[in-house]
Amino acid sequence: MAKQDQSGGYILQFAPFQSFVDEGFWHRLSSLKLNKLGIDDSPIPVTGFYAPCSHSQVSNHFTLLSESLPSNESEQCSVPAIPRSNRNRCSVPGILYNTNTLEAYHALDKKSLLKEEAKKIWEDIHTGKAVEDSAVLSRFLLISFADLKKWSFQYWFAFPALVFDPPATVVGLKPASQWFTLEEADSVSAACNDWRNSNLTADIPFFLVCIASNSHATIRHLKDWETCQGYGQKVLFGFYDPCHFPNNPGWPLRNFLALICSRWNLKTVHFLCYRENRGFADLGLSLVGEAVITVPQGWRDLLRVPNAVGWELNKGRHISRVINLAKSMDPTMLAISAADLNLKLMRWRALPSLKLDKVSSTKCLLLGAGTLGCQVARMLMAWGVRKITLLDHGRVAMSNPVRQSLYTLDNCLNGGDFKAMAAVKSLKEIFPAMEAEGVVMAIPMPGHPVSSQEEESMLEDCRRLHELVDSHDAVFILTDTKESRWLPALLCANANKITITAALGFDSFLVMRHGPRPLNSTHDLKAEPENALSADMDSLAMADSGAERLGCYFCSDVVAPTDSTADRTLDQQCTVTRPGLAPIASSLAVELFVDILHHPNGIFADCEIADSSNSGSSEQPLGILPHQIRGSLHEFSQTTLVGHASNCTACCSTVVTEYRKRGKEFLLQAINHPSYLEDLTGLTEFIYNETDDNDDDDDFVKL
Repeated sequence: MAKQDQSGGYILQFAPFQSFVDEGFWHRLSSLKLNKLGIDDSPIPVTGFYAPCSHSQVSNHFTLLSESLPSNESEQCSVPAIPRSNRNRCSVPGILYNTNTLEAYHALDKKSLLKEEAKKIWEDIHTGKAVEDSAVLSRFLLISFADLKKWSFQYWFAFPALVFDPPATVVGLKPASQWFTLEEADSVSAACNDWRNSNLTADIPFFLVCIASNSHATIRHLKDWETCQGYGQKVLFGFYDPCHFPNNPGWPLRNFLALICSRWNLKTVHFLCYRENRGFADLGLSLVGEAVITVPQGWRDLLRVPNAVGWELNKGRHISRVINLAKSMDPTMLAISAADLNLKLMRWRALPSLKLDKVSSTKCLLLGAGTLGCQVARMLMAWGVRKITLLDHGRVAMSNPVRQSLYTLDNCLNGGDFKAMAAVKSLKEIFPAMEAEGVVMAIPMPGHPVSSQEEESMLEDCRRLHELVDSHDAVFILTDTKESRWLPALLCANANKITITAALGFDSFLVMRHGPRPLNSTHDLKAEPENALSADMDSLAMADSGAERLGCYFCSDVVAPTDSTADRTLDQQCTVTRPGLAPIASSLAVELFVDILHHPNGIFADCEIADSSNSGSSEQPLGILPHQIRGSLHEFSQTTLVGHASNCTACCSTVVTEYRKRGKEFLLQAINHPSYLEDLTGLTEFIYNETDDNDDDDDFVKL
């Protein structure tokens, strides 16, 4: 207790609020900052909570929870929707200033911010709002800086309190059980319990305690002050006191006295510091005292705002607090947050229209887990794709780890791990939230005939690949040989999937997107896609403008794919390329895929070429959407090209329709007899006619 003054009282000293911020608050603030606010540092309305002290040795904290902030879906300026009538959560309005930089945080004018909030309290007192909604007397201020890279948060609370000059004094502060008679104490306890148990009043922190001459007590709202006068009633001004100290009332009393002094011009005030034990009124812990107030000059003037104090001390010093959540967070959740950080920051300034949810929910099938497959998987992971299936039948060889980024020496030992399974394990080690799956399977290929004993196994592989293509939204064809790309190209055309092919030469590469399914192929209800993204693709087909369809990887060929590995030397059998080629082609393949997802027409989008008059680069957030990208490291050049669909052996309506009609028989014939595809599509006749024309031309060679 402070030094006694001349009147026999002591200067009234108040126990400050003790703040506590739940981790959920910081998680919600981080989400709000990344997903909605961006660089907007406008003030944010927040809601704090406190309750009466419920333990003789521990004060209740002033708490912020995740629901203290607006949700991501709500408007930034809206007050958080907090359900009322919770006896353990008296809601208090506040304001949050969250800065974009640490420098801006330190540069905040704390004196002005505190004065501005004190002015709001002063206005609420003079307008009567504080009588109708007494929670505004405890309004608060929070400043913060969130370092979302390190998950570190600096913050500082202020609980503005209007300053009496001269200060108020207190006379006879004692436990309430000693101030009331036994009859009064019993009645006051019962009335307080009823007030606290009512859904209408449980979280109203300021009230009147009226005790009649017959010792009967009632709890009334502040607005009933005039009604309580007369009839010999004793009136105490009660408030929920979060403090447990036996000689000091809690912080909420400061502005409560300012309201009483200004509103009703009282110079002596009996107050009740209401405290509880196990949810019931505890008059032994609660305090009653008489405050003596000298009304400061000018307190009747709304325009003369008193001085204010209220910045919370940190271990007795005027410094902010720091909390680091990185160590307490689940490593997987921390990895997810860190991985998504760069992508979400893109939406702040560079790319507000970035559709991260659409990217992350897209299921990608990677055919081939070699040099291209490893790089594409990592690029997809960097873009936020979380569902990847890798298909490959090979094992990790000693020569692989230096070029294929998902493998290490351990994967090469004991005959080598299957690439598909080793790649999945590596992806999950890099990012535990990946939903990756490996499939060990060879892709049936034209020109690689199978015996009658192997037919069932081969057809089972075809069926399995068909199901994989159908169950994914996008397919990356990343295999080593041309013939291994034929069946995937056909199945993707049949299912109308986003399809990206990447192919490497020694110092050149091709990256291309396949055109959509031919519109006049036989309709088969069984082949309809079940996932939402593919359904969107099909709905676009109905609105197709009729522009010339873009081709697939095989549309420029005039022969069917055949065995390209027979009678080849070692350097011809292996994918011998310049080491820098695969990362370049893989990155372009993934960027092309993301561009397709963001284009309003998806796979039905026309080809856009750089510098062309209809490039559309000014309209699409990610720029142009080309059909083919061909590059050369020899010349350090890159060109965008377009190739339209032809009567090719993989994607034309004739082949797709034949596959749908004949199924297994068609596949057996195509794989065992590649010339069948040439006959089916008319390429045989075309080649014959071309040869015949050339023979005719020879008759007219000038000597």
